[in-house]
Amino acid sequence: MSNRREFIKNTITASAGLCVASSFGFSAKSYANIIGSNDRVRVGVVGYSDRFRNSLFPSFNNHCKELNFDIVAVSDLWNKRRDEGTTFLKEKMGHDIVSCRNNDELYNLKNLDAVIISTADFQHALHAIEAVKAGKDAYVEKPFAETMEDNRAALKVIKASDCIVQIGSQRRSGVNYKAADSFIKEGKFGPITMVELTWNVNQPGRWRRPALVAQLKESDTDWQRYLMNRPFEAWDPRKYLEYRLFWPYSSGLPGQWMSHQIDTVHWFTGLKHPRSVVANGGVYMWKDGRRNWDTLTAVFDYGPQDDASTGFQVTFGSRMHNGDENPSEIYYSNGGELNLITNKVSPRGGLTKDLAAAMNMQENLLPEFNLADASVKAIASANTGGDPLTSAHVRNWMECIRNRKQPNAPVEVGYYHSIANIMTTAAARTGFKATFDEQTQEVMVGGKVFSY
Repeated sequence: MSNRREFIKNTITASAGLCVASSFGFSAKSYANIIGSNDRVRVGVVGYSDRFRNSLFPSFNNHCKELNFDIVAVSDLWNKRRDEGTTFLKEKMGHDIVSCRNNDELYNLKNLDAVIISTADFQHALHAIEAVKAGKDAYVEKPFAETMEDNRAALKVIKASDCIVQIGSQRRSGVNYKAADSFIKEGKFGPITMVELTWNVNQPGRWRRPALVAQLKESDTDWQRYLMNRPFEAWDPRKYLEYRLFWPYSSGLPGQWMSHQIDTVHWFTGLKHPRSVVANGGVYMWKDGRRNWDTLTAVFDYGPQDDASTGFQVTFGSRMHNGDENPSEIYYSNGGELNLITNKVSPRGGLTKDLAAAMNMQENLLPEFNLADASVKAIASANTGGDPLTSAHVRNWMECIRNRKQPNAPVEVGYYHSIANIMTTAAARTGFKATFDEQTQEVMVGGKVFSY
């Protein structure tokens, strides 16, 4: 615990005074970006990951020429990934790429304006702090944080800056999700009574990298730097490359998948986090040494924090041993449903005339309404080649670097999805109902602060 707190304290202290907004809301850097919109924005890559190569880079590449962005450097602790990233980006960008062994080397470079962060789940908030400390705008993959300590620290540093930070909650840039948000907020849907979220796959190899694990040697990377503020463990290439399977390097199903879906609940309702969470699950199928479960069910209670008599329930279910990876998000009201699989609002399940008449009530049926073209939906796989949602989201970040406006998913988006994520982890790992203390901004279980 003391090592983690010392890490956070030192990081925040080092950040003081850097990238702080002026009294007019813009630093010299921000102002220069506005008046120098024809100048090239130079971007560094923090973590040459599968996510970056297969989705973030294609998305960036869709817009970099038009918006005059360039990638100039890559930082990765593993020499293999670092070399691969340098070679890949040199070919794609058409010029030399600076290869950095770590982020210290990256942020010592001159003429670097922004970074794309796609590292291990537990590192995202900490790497965001480093980026803002160096005065760089950042695109930060989700989940934003896996502990409240990291979550609070990153929020504090980023909010004290004028850096443009986009959290990788790409649904926020989707036309169908924007249409759903408007439909609900305009009162057309009526009060939300229930939300069902599911994300199911059947993949024994999901998040596994056995061939790559066999190639990784401790001497080829920096294990101590990788661990950052996590408790020391002996070298294990699986925890380095298959981190999504191992707490406390990742929460697994909540952080990877639920964080996307629960964010829409916060967005559409304006609520910041659940009132409580209960969760259960286990490793029922893929008994390969993983710590994180292959099956999870979580139930959330949402509503105004000061009125327990109103609200609604959200369920999240995920299994990794049966499913076609077609994430489901269905919002229910008394008048029907809003379905983000079909992108349709319909009266399905609404209060019909016959049923209402028995209680001297009026029928309540939503109209048929298309949120967007049915082909517009979230693409679940990491190997998407730059799916439309991510492409739009990366573009929004790039445009905001130019105009210095807040992006579609600012740091608060990550902060609040992380609260829900951490509450789920706390409930699942302790067996207690998890709640949130507004005063201390801590997740509580069994009357105690949750900590790994």
